[in-house]
Amino acid sequence: MTHVVTEACIRCKYTDCVDVCPVDCFREGPNFLTIDPDECIDCAVCIPECPVSAIYAEEDLPKDQLHMTALNAELASLPGWKSITKRKQPLADADDWKDQTGKLGQLVR
Repeated sequence: MTHVVTEACIRCKYTDCVDVCPVDCFREGPNFLTIDPDECIDCAVCIPECPVSAIYAEEDLPKDQLHMTALNAELASLPGWKSITKRKQPLADADDWKDQTGKLGQLVR
């Protein structure tokens, strides 16, 4: 099993989670973070750190977010999605997007 970042992270990209990850499994895209399933050790320390509750254990994913497991794996393997290990400022308009749902169409690869 692994952990999965869901659509709630899109256009927010809060990075509180990366500070606590012991194996540096987060990858950063233009407006989203993903978890590399090959690196994640299923420790769950990232879950309570996310201010928008965007991270779930794979087995706890809401049904409408099941597609995010494959998407996290795909994005983590893209050459431009580099490892992120230190907290950064969220996107400038993150607070405007944090409570929005159905943000998949906003994802920038």
